[in-house]
Amino acid sequence: MAKSILTVDDSKTIRDMVSFTLKGAGYAVHEAPDGAAGLAAAGRQKFDCIITDLNMPGMDGLALTRAIRSGTANRATPVLLLTTEADPAKKAAGREAGATGWLVKPFNPDKLIETVRKVCP
Repeated sequence: MAKSILTVDDSKTIRDMVSFTLKGAGYAVHEAPDGAAGLAAAGRQKFDCIITDLNMPGMDGLALTRAIRSGTANRATPVLLLTTEADPAKKAAGREAGATGWLVKPFNPDKLIETVRKVCP
């Protein structure tokens, strides 16, 4: 059975690119268009990995990560932040919120798959 990944991004183009890349590597991908929809999905289902954008309207990736970590279903699920931000302070905030890792957009498809395989063996 394929491992399931939730990808959360307000950009449909990015969601499509992430989904295409991960589906091509054999993962089952679920998409959410914002943090609130991502949190709702994470409340309904256990995922093997969650990939979220940092900057989204409403609930951003840090708030989503904190909310996931405070819940029960996906508390220990690896969370990767996929963002245009490369600022060390933002990375530190991501770690503090409970993020497992950080990927910078535009992402390299091979690097995305390699990182997902590391955190979600």
